Amino acid sequence: MEFIDILFAGSFWAAAVRIATPLIMGTLGALICERAGVLNLGIEGIFTVGALVGWMAVYQGADLWTGVLLAAMVGMLFGLIHGILTVPLALSQHVTGIGITLLATSLSYFAYRIALPEVTSPPRIEAFPTYAIWGLSEIPVLGPALFTQTPLTYLAFLLVPLTAYVLYRTPLGLAVRTVGENPAAVEAQGIDVYRLRIGAVMVGSAFMAVGGAFLTMSAFNAFFFEMVAGRGWICIALVVFASWRPGKAMLGALLFGAFDAYQVRLQQQSGIELPYQVFLMMPYLLSILALIAMARRASYPKALLVPYRKGER
Repeated sequence: MEFIDILFAGSFWAAAVRIATPLIMGTLGALICERAGVLNLGIEGIFTVGALVGWMAVYQGADLWTGVLLAAMVGMLFGLIHGILTVPLALSQHVTGIGITLLATSLSYFAYRIALPEVTSPPRIEAFPTYAIWGLSEIPVLGPALFTQTPLTYLAFLLVPLTAYVLYRTPLGLAVRTVGENPAAVEAQGIDVYRLRIGAVMVGSAFMAVGGAFLTMSAFNAFFFEMVAGRGWICIALVVFASWRPGKAMLGALLFGAFDAYQVRLQQQSGIELPYQVFLMMPYLLSILALIAMARRASYPKALLVPYRKGER
């Protein structure tokens, strides 16, 4: 019964939401890029550089929201680099994305060591506090999970309907979706395909960087090497799981967050004698199974990974 009781604890679902927050932002960012026809495998590195820049800005005296803004701007810069290399120059999106990840991660670690050469224990910052929404936070189970979180978690949930609205209810969103399906049709309407794709990659990369900033400015309060721990690759998988839809992307991130929070609590249960690696593997294994089930019905953007040259038909 203890295994079932975990599912009815408000603290469990609050942890699941916290774990899911950077995944929601990263998955939305990757989704926007891919909707425009560009695969962004630089997400792991952009997560890392966003985590460092946001944390470092606050550590150097900036306020928290300035740190978030700077993280987003650096994410946009790496998105610009990725966009230029893959859109007008038409280089391999796979190779460029991996290169962006290696470059951003290496630069982050290098900058950390340059700024703090003698530090062995990462300094902590005063991170975003938890805000309880009056009235709603008192709801059993759901209150602690959804309405007693930090501002970046509320921002992540706000970005889901906002992204869906822009993609499906605005001319800009229509152009982004069309350029990921048939860029020639967009060009025929007099819209610059290159600018649209690069702009989408920059916005998506800003989302990713803010997801990374959540780790240092809400979750851990400090910057650690390897702290991103593969979250970027999970986001890439979640985009497929979500069939490139923002609402499903949020549900996929919450599902992974719940799996991860559940395995932590299982490790704490007495009487279970299994190597801890088995528990660590569980959320990834279950996510892969869910991905396989959903991917069969996924309808990917037709021009994803396809370079476009102006004037070609």
